[in-house]
Amino acid sequence: MTKNLFIALEGIDGSGKSTQVRLLAEKLRDAGYKVHATFEPTNGMIGSLLRNILKGSVKADERTIAGLFLADRLDHILNEEYGLLKMLGEGYTVISDRYYFSSYAYHGTHMDMDWVIACNKMCADLLRPDVTIFIDVPPEVSMQRISAGRQSTELYETLDNLTNVRAKYLEAFDKLKDQEKIITIEGNQSIEAIAGDIWDQLSSSFK
Repeated sequence: MTKNLFIALEGIDGSGKSTQVRLLAEKLRDAGYKVHATFEPTNGMIGSLLRNILKGSVKADERTIAGLFLADRLDHILNEEYGLLKMLGEGYTVISDRYYFSSYAYHGTHMDMDWVIACNKMCADLLRPDVTIFIDVPPEVSMQRISAGRQSTELYETLDNLTNVRAKYLEAFDKLKDQEKIITIEGNQSIEAIAGDIWDQLSSSFK
């Protein structure tokens, strides 16, 4: 490996991102790499507010939500204690469960995507992923997983919305294909098969 990497995992709710972040982190640690696994929204003050909004206990306008995600992301990048730039500077390979493509897809469903991309330009300028892995799952499958795995659903977890979000992910990838390295993984298969496909795509970077 020539340098430690920043890897972002993306997908609609129920795509299995969190599980794959954990499995990839374990595989890399077993191989002797320093790994920092993280997620958005963060556990910070702004991220905690966002989690309450997503749960429905706090109400907010979609534009406000987009702004809060941006603020949380900037803190995620720049925080002097646990920020992404700090961790990368210390030699960690960083794996994040969601990054700015989540904003493009989820907020782009409710407002002009180009506005969301422009708002996140500073984040992209500060830290662009070495690779973004998109776990592509049919929205019907993701809703089945969400319904089976949880007692309640969050703000964006409806079939119509996730169908739109998946379409917006694909739109955003097309818009930014010349600037970003994006790998799509078939998500409608076993956890082990998805993990194997992700490793097959990444393994050349860790030689």
